[in-house]
Amino acid sequence: MFTGLVEEIGRISQLKPVPGGMRLTIHASRILDDLKVDDSVSVNGICLTATAIHPDGFEATAVQETLERSTLQDWKKVHPVNLERALRLSDRLGGHLVQGHVDGVARIQSIQKKGEGNVVRLKLSRSLSPYLIEKGSIAIDGVSLTIAEIQGDLIAVVVIPHTWQHTTFQFLKSGKSVNIEVDLIGKYVEKMLRSRSHHSEKESDWLKSLGY
Repeated sequence: MFTGLVEEIGRISQLKPVPGGMRLTIHASRILDDLKVDDSVSVNGICLTATAIHPDGFEATAVQETLERSTLQDWKKVHPVNLERALRLSDRLGGHLVQGHVDGVARIQSIQKKGEGNVVRLKLSRSLSPYLIEKGSIAIDGVSLTIAEIQGDLIAVVVIPHTWQHTTFQFLKSGKSVNIEVDLIGKYVEKMLRSRSHHSEKESDWLKSLGY
């Protein structure tokens, strides 16, 4: 579990195809302070397990499912990535609860300067629309952000200068794809409501069979 508050920008130093996935070597410094093998790291919003630690980085392996659901399949050597270590229960939750399980990929439609910040507009898959609300949370490449505007399958977020300068957002351009994770709470609420609706239909059929 993560918060969506990026600790540093790392870079892909090696990509090696392996059976059923891809092995990555990621250059990093700050997060290596207490990183251990088997620890979880959010890499551009993807939860990966550290399988080896080096003086200047770490290794992780992404399975085929991750490659198909995220932008990882398009990464190249030296690709910049947002890095965040897993949340500790004693930490302040400055962003929102982020699992590191990518729900889909969105495409940047435009980036517009507004005051000191930047307004980023993205086009998402229609399947993700039910989980989006204005002023709600969303993780974009592992960065916790607030949805400022929704128009169908288009959303806008406002990125403050600090976030822009300390994440890979500074490298974003129109047409680029990013990883999206919608709010975890919204997915659970939908699941419970769908289950409740199913049970209500069965109860209604049962009452009808009794003549009510």
